[in-house]
Amino acid sequence: MDFAELEAVEGLRWPWHSWPPTPSAAEALVVPTAVLCTPLHPTAPDLLPILPYPPLRCASPSCAAALNPFSRVHHASARWSCSFCGSMANPYPRHISPDSIPAELFPTHSSVEYTLPPDPAEVGGGAPPAIVFVVDAATAGDELAALKAELLRVVQGLPERVRVALVTFSASVWVHDLGFEGCARVVVFNGERELESDKIQQLLGVRHSRYNKLATLKPIEAQRYLLPVSECEFSITSAIEDLSSMSACPCGHRPLRATGTAISTAVALLEGCCSPNTGGRIMVFTSGPTTVGPGLVVETDLGKAIRSHRDIFNGNVPLVEKAQDFYKKVAKRLTDSALVLDLVACSLDQIGAAELRYPVEVSGGLMVLTESFESEQFKSCLRQTFKREGTDYLNMNFNATIEVVTSREVKICGALGPCISLHRKNSSVSDKEIGEGGTNYWRMSTLNSKTCIAFFFRADCSRDTDPPTVFFIQFMTRYRHGDGSNRLRVTTVARRWAGPRSPEIAAGFDQEAAAAVVARLAVHRAETYHVRDVIRWLDKMLIRFTAKFGNYVPEDPSTFRLSTNFSLYPQFMYYLRRSQFIDVGNSSPDETAFFRLMLNREGVVGSLIMIQPTLFQYSFDGPPIPVLLDVSSISPDVILLFDSYFYIVIHYGSKIAQWRKLGYHRDPNHENLRKLLEAPEVDAEALLADRFPVPKLIKCDQHGSQARFLLARLNPSVTQKSQLSEGSEVIFTDDVCLQVFIEHLQELAVQG
Repeated sequence: MDFAELEAVEGLRWPWHSWPPTPSAAEALVVPTAVLCTPLHPTAPDLLPILPYPPLRCASPSCAAALNPFSRVHHASARWSCSFCGSMANPYPRHISPDSIPAELFPTHSSVEYTLPPDPAEVGGGAPPAIVFVVDAATAGDELAALKAELLRVVQGLPERVRVALVTFSASVWVHDLGFEGCARVVVFNGERELESDKIQQLLGVRHSRYNKLATLKPIEAQRYLLPVSECEFSITSAIEDLSSMSACPCGHRPLRATGTAISTAVALLEGCCSPNTGGRIMVFTSGPTTVGPGLVVETDLGKAIRSHRDIFNGNVPLVEKAQDFYKKVAKRLTDSALVLDLVACSLDQIGAAELRYPVEVSGGLMVLTESFESEQFKSCLRQTFKREGTDYLNMNFNATIEVVTSREVKICGALGPCISLHRKNSSVSDKEIGEGGTNYWRMSTLNSKTCIAFFFRADCSRDTDPPTVFFIQFMTRYRHGDGSNRLRVTTVARRWAGPRSPEIAAGFDQEAAAAVVARLAVHRAETYHVRDVIRWLDKMLIRFTAKFGNYVPEDPSTFRLSTNFSLYPQFMYYLRRSQFIDVGNSSPDETAFFRLMLNREGVVGSLIMIQPTLFQYSFDGPPIPVLLDVSSISPDVILLFDSYFYIVIHYGSKIAQWRKLGYHRDPNHENLRKLLEAPEVDAEALLADRFPVPKLIKCDQHGSQARFLLARLNPSVTQKSQLSEGSEVIFTDDVCLQVFIEHLQELAVQG
C-alpha cells in the first residue's frame, strides 16, 4: 500500500488503516488509532471539484453528515440514506435525474469543496482581512532600520483593499491614527496597566461597525486606526519611516518593553473595528523580552537572568505563571474573534516566546525566531508570508472550523494541533479526552495548505452484535477564503474493521504516520511531565510494541525480527528520544517552544525530517546519494548536506575544505571540484525556497566549531570509548548508539 499516494487523494495519513472493533484490542496496538488530517491538502483539480451550491446534510440532528460517495440515493422516493447514521429520511432534489450524478457522489471524489452563499446573519462578510503591525520601538537603531525597510516593502506590496493598522511600543504603547490629516497623531497607553478590551475601545473611540438597513450598508462611523491601504498608504509609510529607536536604558538594565500591553491593545482594536467573521492578523516584531506590564517574563535588572529549563523544572519561575495566565486570556479573545497572532522575534537572547506560544499556536499564527532583522532568514520569511501570485487578494484563509462526523462505533477523543475545542458534544464524543477534546467541533483562526491536525479516536463496537465491516469518518472544514468567499471542504473516507489477530492490521500499518502521531503525544506529555518520565513512557511503549509485532523465539534475542513495514519504527523512536523536542538540555525554553509548535502543525514528511534528519553525500564518484545518519558518514573527501527542517548544514570534509581554501575550484583544470562545491548549494537553496519558516543555512568545515549542528544529531557509533581507527570522526558523548539501543530493545522484547 502506497500511503503517500493515498494521502495525495485524501489529505489523510493513518497509523492503522484497519482498526480492531473493541477498545481492549485497540489498546493492545500501543500506537493509538488516529488520523493526521491536512484539511486543505493540495489536490489535483480533477479530484477536487469546486461546487457552487451548499451541501445536502443529513436530517438527523446528531449526525448532520454531508452527502458523499458512500450515500445511497433512491430516486423513486427522492430520498438518500446516510452511511453514518443509516437515516433514510433525507430529501433528495427531484430535478436531479439518475443520469446526472452530482460530483459529491462520484467514487473518485473523496473530497469536494463547496462555495457557500453569504450568510445574511453575518455582518461585513465581504470585508477584506485586517493586518496590525505591532513594532518594538525599543529595538537597537541598526536593527530597527532593517525592520522598517522590510515593513515598507510589505506595505507597498499589499492589495489596496487590505486594511492595516500600526501599533508601536516600548515602555508605553502608541496606536497610530492613520486617518488624521495634517500631522502625526497617536493615542498613548501606559504599558504597565492591564486594561479591559471595552476600556481600550472606549479610549480609542472605536466600536463594532453598525450597519443601517439601506442597500448600501454604509457604516455609520469610519474607523480611523484601521484603514484600507489605498486610503492610508502615505500615512502608514510616514509613520514607519519616522520611527526612531528607544533602546536607550541605564547601564546594567534591559530596555523597557510592554509587549503584553501592545498585543492586548491590538486585539482590542480589531475587536472594535472588525466583524468576528472577517479575520485579521496581529504581527508582533520584537527584539527583546517583556520587562513592563502584563506578560512580564524578566525584570529590567540584567543581574536577574531570564528563566531557563532548570528554573522551570524546579518551579523557580514566579513570573512565568502570571504571563501564561495573561496570554491564555489573550488566546481566548483571539479565537473568539477569528484573529491570528504572529510572533517574529529577532534576538540573540530569549524574548519570552515560550510564554507566547499558546496564543500563537491555538490561533494558527506564525512563530519566527532569528538572530537579526538584517538576516536573510528574516527577510525571506516575511516575503513568503505576503507572497502573491498575480491575485488581488492575500493567500490567507481565516475563521476556519472543522467538524468531524463518525460512524456510531467510532468515538472522538480529541485533537492535537493548531486548533481549540468548541466543547460541542454529541453521541460521537468519547469521555476519554486527548489534547483538545470533549467535542466534535474545533476552531482555527487560520489555516493553510500545510496545516496538519492529529485527531484521536476510540473504537466502541457493541459486544452484543457483530460490528459492521466498514466504518466512516467525515471531515468538514469551513473557512473564509482569501478572496472573501466562504468555502466548505468535505472529505469522506471509509476503512475496514479487522479482528485483533487479522493480518490486515499489520499490513495496514504506516510507520511514518505512527512516528508523527507518537511524537505529538510525547510533546503533549512533556508539557506536564519531566523529560525523564516522557523518555521512560516512550521506552515502555516501544517495548510493548515490538513484543507484540516482532517475530521471535521467547528468551532468544538473536531470533528477533520485524517485518518491513515495522522495521523503521524503533529507529524513529531512537531519534525522537534524542531530538530537541524531548532532550531540551541544549535548547532554551524559547527554542523548545518553537520546535514543539512547529511539530504540532507539520505533516508526516516534515515531522519525520524533524525527528530523523536526512543526510546526503556528494563526492567525485557520482551523483549525490542518501547515507546513514551516522558519524561514519563523515569523510575528508566528501560533502554532506544535512537537513533537520529547522536548519540546513553543508558540511565540507577536511580535504575538500583545504582545496577550497587554496582556491583550486577557480582553476579551469579542476572543473569537477567547482561542480562538486556548487551541487549541495543548489540543492540547499531548493530546500530553503520550499519551506516556511525558512530554515537557517549553515556552512561549516570538518572539525570546525559549527560542525556541532551536524554532530549533535548523528548516531554516535564512534565515541571516545570506541576503538578508534586512523582518520575516523569521533563524537564525545555518553549516549548509546542505535545498534546498542536496538540490541537492548530486542532483549527486553523477547522476555514477555
